[in-house]
Amino acid sequence: MSRELTVGQVAERSGLAVSALHFYEKKGLIRSHRTSGNQRRYDRDVLRRLAIIRMAQELGIPLSEVAEALSRVPLGHIPSAEDWRGMSAVWYEKLDRRVTMLIRMRDELNGCIGCGCLSTTSCPLMNAGDRLADEGPGPRRLLREGGDTYQS
Repeated sequence: MSRELTVGQVAERSGLAVSALHFYEKKGLIRSHRTSGNQRRYDRDVLRRLAIIRMAQELGIPLSEVAEALSRVPLGHIPSAEDWRGMSAVWYEKLDRRVTMLIRMRDELNGCIGCGCLSTTSCPLMNAGDRLADEGPGPRRLLREGGDTYQS
């Protein structure tokens, strides 16, 4: 098995378009080298890096944060389980907060829509007397750390 892969082989193995590979290369997330015939070749470690990039993007991690995390793993080095733990530890708290907020939003939406009024501005169940205005702008119930709610 060859240690080098063509751009087409990397695209097929990673499930990414060739244009995405070129984009990631321009961003410094992966690298290739040229053969004597000026054909692009990738070392096999690129497949692991691409798997990390894809997983992070599926989790909603911005590409800038993925690039920052991957900058700690030298190009040409196959990212290890320890490397992944280091990267994911940085993202864990943000992902945990995102999960909490998504669950809270799902539950709040189901509760509000369940009453039938469909009004998020005047619903007495969601914000009787506009009590939440004193807490500041934005979706106050959703942004609360503890997830506590007002009762009508």
